[in-house]
Amino acid sequence: MNNIKNISLDKFINKALYSKNGGYYMKKNPFEKKGDFITAPNISILFSEMLAIWCIAFWENLGCPKKINIVEMGGGNGEMMYQMIKVFERFDKFYKASKFLIFEKSNFLKKIQRKKITSLKISWIDSINNLKNGPNIFLANEFFDALPIKQFIRKKNKWFEKKVKILGKDNFILIDKPAQINKLEKKIGIDLKNNQKIIEFSPLSYKYLRTISKKINAFQGGLLIIDYGYLEKEMRNSLQSVRKHKFNNILKNFSNSDITHSISFYFLKKILKKLNLKVARITTQRKFLTKLGIMQRAEILAKNLKFSQKANIYYRLNRLIDNKFMGNLFKVMFVTKKNNEFKVGFEN
Repeated sequence: MNNIKNISLDKFINKALYSKNGGYYMKKNPFEKKGDFITAPNISILFSEMLAIWCIAFWENLGCPKKINIVEMGGGNGEMMYQMIKVFERFDKFYKASKFLIFEKSNFLKKIQRKKITSLKISWIDSINNLKNGPNIFLANEFFDALPIKQFIRKKNKWFEKKVKILGKDNFILIDKPAQINKLEKKIGIDLKNNQKIIEFSPLSYKYLRTISKKINAFQGGLLIIDYGYLEKEMRNSLQSVRKHKFNNILKNFSNSDITHSISFYFLKKILKKLNLKVARITTQRKFLTKLGIMQRAEILAKNLKFSQKANIYYRLNRLIDNKFMGNLFKVMFVTKKNNEFKVGFEN
């Protein structure tokens, strides 16, 4: 970037996180206590077990097809798929029908995933465009929040795009440049700016959603999104950076800190509808996991254990479902074809 003076915010984030020459996700394992943050699969195996049960239930809803792809979008350190496969192996008919795929951009994380997951039925893909059959069940746990965004702000009824001005090596400032929101609205086919003061939009997210929608409409299946976000119509300035479990200035520690944003589920729903998919349900992580029986599963695991081991199980469970932690902050969205009425985990 040394020869470039200004760069769009999404390109800056992309270089910081995904540059082959030292991007954040391309050179380190940021997960767990020793990393910069921790995700639900690394808090408790209960999370992955519930997702596995949900996948099997959805497969049954689809008529128990003889072939089905379980596609994890961004495999992290491999823990979620590893635990899910352990559950799948107990359901012989499903296991025989299924193929497990991880879409992963980081070769560094792929090595960690390959070391952990030894199942012969697992494979890695570099592009979801290459999926030539289905049905496909796409699982996106904390995937979309880590994709680069553009950010637009309104000042005196005029719109400006946030850009990053490069002053020198690892020396950046944010600047505002005039923007034409109409072009973006025309491209995606929805009104973005109505009653908004700020807009956050991820071109890469939109690209993936377009591809996923084509695969679901062509081959059946669905998309399950689990991520932190909000339901309100008004967009927020949600861009943030995390390093060693603490908030960090997004312009500091370039390529050595995570940069994320909160998902606007209201606009995500509008985009998916425009892409000819049905947003069947949106709920909280607490309600979703509870409906799937996570409390009962914790009780079974805790039975006959020592008090300290029981306490550990329930402490981890609490982090997943308590509203003071992930329970309400994280939302779960199920997306499928318009004629599908599957509701497991989303019952009223």
